[in-house]
Amino acid sequence: MTEKLYYSMGEVAEMFDVNPSLLRHWETQFPRLRPHRNRKGNRLYTKQDVELLKRIYHLVKEQGMTLDGARRALRQRASSPVADRDAELLERLQRVRALLEEVREELKEEPSAAESPAPAATRPSELPERSDKKEEVPPKSARPAARREPATDEDPFACYEQTLF
Repeated sequence: MTEKLYYSMGEVAEMFDVNPSLLRHWETQFPRLRPHRNRKGNRLYTKQDVELLKRIYHLVKEQGMTLDGARRALRQRASSPVADRDAELLERLQRVRALLEEVREELKEEPSAAESPAPAATRPSELPERSDKKEEVPPKSARPAARREPATDEDPFACYEQTLF
């Protein structure tokens, strides 16, 4: 949301992804929601109006309250400082969510590490064998049934892909 003194009804409707008619209806149902009007008669919403609309939207659309229930909840919260804190936390969480969605989109655009070939030094078939410690291999009967011996020497970890993923 850009920082402006006034927002038009279309801008506010777009912010909440609702029809302008719903905003006009909410004006009739919530006495505290009274946007200014210019000479032409267009509604101009202030920051305080937008904050009130955020609370109304949260109560009605996200929590599923009726308009009467939302009106009562707003009256109760108006006297409580917890409401401001809740609204601030909600706004912060929405910003974090938007940021995470941006990161997700960026990650989708970049090729993943699994699709690109591994560098030559990290391929399992080309790693040097460790000779300092030898682990004892349990007999086949003591091994778990899901683990299978690799089919070829090229991919010694193929049996783990099936069991882990």
